[in-house]
Amino acid sequence: MRQAVVLGSPGTKRTVYLEKGAQAAGIVFRLLDWKDFPFEQETSWENLFLKIDPPLWESCRLDELNALTRDYEGKLQWLADLGARHQIAFLNRPEAIRALLDKRGCKRTLAMAGIPVTEELEGMGRAEMLSEHAVVSEADTAVKYADGGLSGAERAEMPGSYGLSGAERAEMPDSCGLSGANRVEQLLDAMERHRVFQVFLKPVYGSGAAGAAAFRWQPHSGRVVLYTCGMVDSVTGRLVNTKRLRKFTDKNQVFSMVGRLLELDCVAERWYAKAEHDGFSYDLRAVVQDGRMDFLLARLSSGPITNLHLNNHPLSGEELGLPSYIMDEVEQLCIRAAECFPGLRSAGIDILLEKGSLRPRIIELNGQGDLIYQDIFDKNKIYRHQAEMMKEWMYKNQI
Repeated sequence: MRQAVVLGSPGTKRTVYLEKGAQAAGIVFRLLDWKDFPFEQETSWENLFLKIDPPLWESCRLDELNALTRDYEGKLQWLADLGARHQIAFLNRPEAIRALLDKRGCKRTLAMAGIPVTEELEGMGRAEMLSEHAVVSEADTAVKYADGGLSGAERAEMPGSYGLSGAERAEMPDSCGLSGANRVEQLLDAMERHRVFQVFLKPVYGSGAAGAAAFRWQPHSGRVVLYTCGMVDSVTGRLVNTKRLRKFTDKNQVFSMVGRLLELDCVAERWYAKAEHDGFSYDLRAVVQDGRMDFLLARLSSGPITNLHLNNHPLSGEELGLPSYIMDEVEQLCIRAAECFPGLRSAGIDILLEKGSLRPRIIELNGQGDLIYQDIFDKNKIYRHQAEMMKEWMYKNQI
């Protein structure tokens, strides 16, 4: 018998409101709990429509992001292998979800397809970040990086101006760590070469603004400012994610935080001026499913990071009063972006509109970005559409 199955967590809003959508569609689905993974491979896996919701992560430690993601990637691979052996129809194929976990790879796939994106600062890829020659040209200084660290005086002698004096560079704290200091210097070098003095830093793997930061540097004055939800736990000394946006202006503190964030392996992107509405800057979150836009939400903020859980303000896309051609352009752009990833039927997409021109750029895609409170507490359109997808599959494949 054909059946719809959701792999998720009981009692979450994702599950509860998908159940409401299923009730409206006149169907039921079976819930598999992530806590029971791995599951026994039985014949009951045959002829399923399977939706994969993200597992719940309880840790707020940013240095655990990559390990948690690797574990999740392993589970997705297990599901992909299972799907290859059995007749499973996925809402989003595990391979597509996995591809979108990698912000750098996802963005480059979009760029290669000619889709406008928030551009990554060249020279800030993982391979370059790990190169012992990425910052300095003198072999002996490179050896000191590799062999155990530089003193404050040695750091002051590192080549390149970067808008910092030797004394200022010497003050960069040792808590930044060897690789942290190396990567800070490389970031400043890339910003100097590209004449881009404000960037967004985002861990390659992460969501919900975990580890995201907005960094501005004024080369001539040496002033710096950093906005981030990350902070150093006063007890453990570890970098943790919080639900509060903080502003740092002390140079030592900023460089220490930036260094520790970069150690996570971050994407560095140009910080674009965003469109404004009623005195707030904003970006957009769209949900595209089966080639159509089911929801569009503006996220208004007085700061550079717009995630709604940071007490920013939601507004329906229609209330922005944008010209119809801009709305059409955003919708078509989102549809094209989702089509770049085979097996992706549902995607949450973040879009930036450049200030003045309103030119749209894709910020990132999320293969499990379908939970929008402003929708579930209203028409529940997103999950009702998913329930209709399940119903259609069950109808077409009934015995």
